[in-house]
Amino acid sequence: MKIINPILAGFNPDPSIVRVGEDYYIATSTFEWFPGVQIHHSKDLKNWKLVARPLQRLSQLDMKGNPDSCGVWAPCLSYADGLFYLVYSNVRSFDGVWKDTPNYLVTSTSIEGDWSDPIYLSSRGFDGSMFHDTDGKKWFLSMLVDHRNGIFFGGIEMQEYDPLHKCLIGERHYLTQGSALGVSEGPHLYQNNGYYYLVLAEGGTEYNHAVSIARSKNIYGPYEFHPENPIISAREDTSSYLQKTGHGDLVQTQNGDWYAVFLTGRPLEELGRCILGRETAIAELTWKDGWPYLSQGGRVPQMIAHSGLEEQTLEPVAPRRYFNKTLPKEFQSLRIPIREQWCSLTVSPGYLRLYGKESLSSIHHQSLLARRINSIYSCTTTAVNFSPENFQQMAGLVFYYNTGHYHYVYITANNTLGKRYLSIISSDNFEMSFQEELVFLEENTTVFLRGIMKAKILQFYWSSDDENYHMLGEALDASILSDDYVRAGGDRYRPAFTGCFVGICCQDLATNSHHADFEWFEYLKLNANEI
Repeated sequence: MKIINPILAGFNPDPSIVRVGEDYYIATSTFEWFPGVQIHHSKDLKNWKLVARPLQRLSQLDMKGNPDSCGVWAPCLSYADGLFYLVYSNVRSFDGVWKDTPNYLVTSTSIEGDWSDPIYLSSRGFDGSMFHDTDGKKWFLSMLVDHRNGIFFGGIEMQEYDPLHKCLIGERHYLTQGSALGVSEGPHLYQNNGYYYLVLAEGGTEYNHAVSIARSKNIYGPYEFHPENPIISAREDTSSYLQKTGHGDLVQTQNGDWYAVFLTGRPLEELGRCILGRETAIAELTWKDGWPYLSQGGRVPQMIAHSGLEEQTLEPVAPRRYFNKTLPKEFQSLRIPIREQWCSLTVSPGYLRLYGKESLSSIHHQSLLARRINSIYSCTTTAVNFSPENFQQMAGLVFYYNTGHYHYVYITANNTLGKRYLSIISSDNFEMSFQEELVFLEENTTVFLRGIMKAKILQFYWSSDDENYHMLGEALDASILSDDYVRAGGDRYRPAFTGCFVGICCQDLATNSHHADFEWFEYLKLNANEI
């Protein structure tokens, strides 16, 4: 059976994989998006379905005020003793030399939850993981943050976890500084062939990213690195389909085969911008002389992988999602829980009501729901009924990267004429450009807003009947909604680790109360020749 990479398209970075019987689960990072952590399920390693977001409660994840690209980093999902274990960081700040990176553990007997309240582990670093040794001991691993003299990546350390008292105990053990690739993070530990194997993310999460591996007969080390380290990296082949390959995790199938999952990016052009963010890919492994290698040869993974498991089909999801009794699973909010106070499916049955809150630059309380874009060719449409009273009230369709980078088509009001109209705001590194009063609208009518993305080109449209769509405003640069662009912007490094989302939102900058009603939301993946 052929597997086409990436297996999780769109923003799904830092994959952690676990097998329980014949079921496979991958957990990925969600950063500032709530609920926290995405978990996908598969039985064949090819077809994956989103089944859980474990961090549903404020007691588990409080991100209000977290900067862009902070929040949930590099979760680690494991299974032992009849329990799923999920380790995650909630990064609170990442500016300058100080990095506030508390790590937590939650558990559940079921992947769907209910997951426990968090157990605090440590704030010494990030990218924590849990290893369950065959002797019954459990070990917490993470990278060490060192703020002195620009060191930052201080190596990998390990400490025992006591499941009875629910805390870390005993001595901390320093395992390795990492290989010559540097920037060592994302540790995962395994046992095989009489060795402990330590897998690391190295080289930084850009075009030099890599999966490294070291081994030791003793869990405490010393660890020797693979003779052809790294085992996965596209750093030497900038034309490869899969770029930025790194931050991997290993799994063995019930048939004894081994695979690696890892993050990847697909640039618009060689060494270019990756609008979809960091995605998840898979590759087969072969063991030779006690070391894993890519089965295909070399270290640059390919678009096609293979699985000996029986293929399972998934029920397709309708592209047009009506807002009835439940919110579609693909939607997330920014930093805060989705609650009735600002997001209601009951006040106006058949509609999703958003109460306007703070601006798109807020890191506290936005009224915004969005989903990942997983194709650079897509068409997104929504139906909105909104009666603003002034220019500080807005609602519409937004293509969003972070608080400083987005394209937003919205309905607002002209104070002088007292009429509704459509406008577009674009934010590029917090520099705003406006296309004002493009179309005046009749009162109390539903407006249909559409955005078509064709690689780096984004064009907005509008309609009064959902049949005849009219081009709205100028074509926009969608490639600014990418890690690569955001990280390079301004006069200092900015954390940029997510991807492009598309969603609906409402702002009331005057009273935080005026509402908009959305009837449905449609997302269609397109082929290049369909546009």
